[in-house]
Amino acid sequence: MDNPRDVSAKETIAQAKDLVIDSIAETMDLYGITRSAGILYGTMYLSDEMTLDEMREELQMSKPSMSTSVKKLQDLNVVKKTFHRGRRKHSFVAEKDFFKFFTSFFPKKWEREVKVNLMAIQDAQKALEDIIESEGLDESIKEEARTLYDQLEHSKPYYDWLLRLAKSVQSGEIFEFIPIDNKK
Repeated sequence: MDNPRDVSAKETIAQAKDLVIDSIAETMDLYGITRSAGILYGTMYLSDEMTLDEMREELQMSKPSMSTSVKKLQDLNVVKKTFHRGRRKHSFVAEKDFFKFFTSFFPKKWEREVKVNLMAIQDAQKALEDIIESEGLDESIKEEARTLYDQLEHSKPYYDWLLRLAKSVQSGEIFEFIPIDNKK
C-alpha cells in the first residue's frame, strides 16, 4: 500500500473514526459514563469484536482500566461477552443498534434518578413532618416546613412520570408513540 492516495484515504478513514469515537465518548460523559469507557465503547462500536488485550493495545490503557470499563459497559447491557469454542480469551462486542442502546442505557439512569430522589424526598418529608407537628416552635418556622413539604410533594408526579417513561422505553412501547423513522 505505497500508493499515496491509498495512504491518504486510510488516514481520512482513521480521522473519521476518531471523530465518531470522540463524539460517542463526549455524549456518554454527559450521562455519567467515564470518557475512557466512552472511548472504549466507541472503539468497539466501530470494530467487530475485541479481546481485552486488543482493547489495551488499541487504546494504550492498562488492563485493569480496560476490565473496569468493559464491566461497566456490560452492566449497562451495551457490551456483551462472546464465546468462541477453542479460544482461551474472551472477546467482547458492542451493541451497534442505538435504539437497543437507548432502551438499555437510559431507563437505568432514569430509574436510579427516581430511586435516589424519592428516597431523599421521603427522608426530608419525615424530618419536615416532625417540625410541623412539634409543639413550641415559631409558627413561621412551621409554615416554612409546610411550604417545603408541599413543594416536595408536588415533585412526586414527575418521578412517577419518569418511571413510567423508563418502563415504556424498556418495553419498546415508546416506539408506538414515537415510531422509528428508517429514512436515511
